[in-house]
Amino acid sequence: MGEQTDRTTVVVTGLGASSPLGGDVATTWAGMLAGRSGVRALTQEWAADLPVRFAGVVAVDPLDVMERVEARKLDRTEQLALIASREAWADAGTPQVEPERLGVVIGTGIGGAISLLEGWDTLREKGPRRVSPHTITMLMPNGPAAWVGLELGARAGVHTTVSACASGAEAVSAGVEMIRTGRADVVVVGGTEACLHPLPLAAFAAMMALSKRNDEPERASRPYDKGRDGFVFAEGAGVLVLESAEHAAARGARVYATVDGVGITSDGHHIAQPDPDGAGATRAMRFALQDAGATADDVVHLNAHATSTPQGDTAEANAIRGALGDATDHVAVSATKSMTGHLLGAAGAVESIATVLALHERLAPPTINLEDPDDEIRLDVVTGAPRPLTARASDGRLVALNNSFGFGGHNVAVAFRSAP
Repeated sequence: MGEQTDRTTVVVTGLGASSPLGGDVATTWAGMLAGRSGVRALTQEWAADLPVRFAGVVAVDPLDVMERVEARKLDRTEQLALIASREAWADAGTPQVEPERLGVVIGTGIGGAISLLEGWDTLREKGPRRVSPHTITMLMPNGPAAWVGLELGARAGVHTTVSACASGAEAVSAGVEMIRTGRADVVVVGGTEACLHPLPLAAFAAMMALSKRNDEPERASRPYDKGRDGFVFAEGAGVLVLESAEHAAARGARVYATVDGVGITSDGHHIAQPDPDGAGATRAMRFALQDAGATADDVVHLNAHATSTPQGDTAEANAIRGALGDATDHVAVSATKSMTGHLLGAAGAVESIATVLALHERLAPPTINLEDPDDEIRLDVVTGAPRPLTARASDGRLVALNNSFGFGGHNVAVAFRSAP
């Protein structure tokens, strides 16, 4: 990607979320600033014999928000995506936009796997006549994006990014490109994931990817700590409304931040392990800054991918130092998965929201459970309490990065700036 030129500026005008910390953005953000964990023990019978018996369950069940008649034809990923998109759309002031100028990009890592598994159980136990006619539209990965697009009447394009745990961030980058290239004036972007089921929990545990702190689930997600032993499986959704600055200004919209740069690379290293040197992630961050017309010295905050896995956290720390060099010392790093757990395909979207709000309120949320810092990390990690952010760029605006990486070697970095 080349340096920033005279092109369309993309702004964030709406935010929506459902997470283990809260059923909306305000509660989720308040939980992050308070350093509260949204991870809890699973009480379902099916969890009793699993090696891992805790997760980040959404704080507000979608069935407590949606009408049952609507919810019964939707997979849980679709329910959460609609809930988050409705909040984001209302937060943006319900923009008036021509349908042909409105797009949707909602990512997911796993999609409607619960509907697939439950449909198979129904077929086996009750026969083909009892299989729901909604099964296909519930299990297809593009279902969440499709439902959001249908509700809003989007006709500029409805897309689904599927790049494991980078899916939500890649959706943000895809929305930026839709606006920059003139395909749309407004794009609703984000990610959703809801796959709390014994099979994926058992499978991730078999990979040795999950923390096994069953006796203290709230302390299980501990990025950068010497005692970290894997990530915490979680569910949720995050949605942002992106607009061209011109369209937002014309309707007098409130602007949270601008999305100025995106960087996407791949490792070509391993299906499930990151490149230990973090070279691909380093390039993604450099591309995002170059695309934003920013330098490493301008960056004051970074919301790290930081899943709490031994290899992943170290590789990302190497990548951050590789991308920012000496400037790393003045970057306040937050690892919000310490509180939410890992939302997989929704992580990049929810963490983009956290990054935007950190810029908007000039406050970086803390990282919890970091009691014995790993000597190899060497980052300025925010702990204890939120940290005020001060601009270093000559124009007085704050610059922040959000990192998201996924199985398969997917790397996405997004550069945000505080609103002018």
